[in-house]
Amino acid sequence: MIESIGQTKTEFFHFTDTASPLILGCGETLADFTLAYEMYGELSKDRDNVILLFHALSASQHAAGHTEDVPGLNVNWDKECQSGWWDGFVGPGKALDTDRFCVICANYLGGCYGSTGPGSINPETGQPYGSSFPRVTISDIVDSQIKLLDHFGIEKLHATVGSSLGGMMGLSLATRYPERVGKVVALASGIATSVLQRIHNLEQISAIEADGNFKGGDYYDGDPPERGLALARMIGHKAFISLDTLERRASKIVQDDTEKDNGWYRLRTPTESYMLHQGHKFVRRFDANTYLRIMDAWQSFDLLEEAGFKDYASMFERCSHQQYLIFTIDSDVCYYPGQQEELANAITQGGIAPVRITVHSEKGHDSFLLEPNLYTPHLHFMLGE
Repeated sequence: MIESIGQTKTEFFHFTDTASPLILGCGETLADFTLAYEMYGELSKDRDNVILLFHALSASQHAAGHTEDVPGLNVNWDKECQSGWWDGFVGPGKALDTDRFCVICANYLGGCYGSTGPGSINPETGQPYGSSFPRVTISDIVDSQIKLLDHFGIEKLHATVGSSLGGMMGLSLATRYPERVGKVVALASGIATSVLQRIHNLEQISAIEADGNFKGGDYYDGDPPERGLALARMIGHKAFISLDTLERRASKIVQDDTEKDNGWYRLRTPTESYMLHQGHKFVRRFDANTYLRIMDAWQSFDLLEEAGFKDYASMFERCSHQQYLIFTIDSDVCYYPGQQEELANAITQGGIAPVRITVHSEKGHDSFLLEPNLYTPHLHFMLGE
């Protein structure tokens, strides 16, 4: 077994430019923002060995190793956060081999792990942004990270790698800035948000907004909307893992349901206890406003529309120099296999022959987090060519 990369540290990129601010899809601008990021491996002299790694919905910039603390957060950087969410994939000799590549992972704009988001202080008011933080799209998140690449003088990426929602970000960068990307890896992702995803996401959004503590998003001077966020996480979590995995993880003993907030219903099964626990542990490490912002970005995503094209052929013809690797998880009920088939067909219309790998797993969508051995040989082959 290959060991962890070891101790790591979050760094911060501060963007300030009133003359050329970041222009958002909603029409607003950000002339001052921060991105929290981590970098693994050495940047080559020609700055041509960089892999930009996009994280999924509720992960962070901390992809590998052990980061003990991140200063200035308004959420708890707990033990789960301290361990890199892709530690089995990033490091010397691993799928993203840091002996060869420089891997950069940044917390997305709107996040709660050190990047500017709703919980950050608005420099114009001296108070948390809260509800005044602008809407962000997938393209906006990508554009903010382009500023980070420019800061390091990185003109072209060796590859983008993204899983789930992060895969959509990688696709956005590759099609909107085709000259800046050589290879594109999308794990359990898609070219547009599906109808079922929009329904699941709306349920989660509604759960947070129905919490009396939400207060339209301006809750930082009081109790946060923990009930709503916990419920949102439970709604989402059922799509992240397979039912078989859920049953295996659930304890054989029904836990005390004091966390259930004095409701009439009493828990009867281990599965119920497990789901309740997932919701309540999540609220300690995440911010409800950030959850809403990334849900909102996910809701509106359509690669063709965001890239400004009318057909896939025209969009992907500009990307003819790129290589694509698409992973499907056969038990995935968050990004169903049909979504990767749709993505592959769209890429093919531009004259590109993507490599598509179907991973056979019992773990559902979270397979891309839990089973590096199923992905590493294919990633080595694609990234190493």
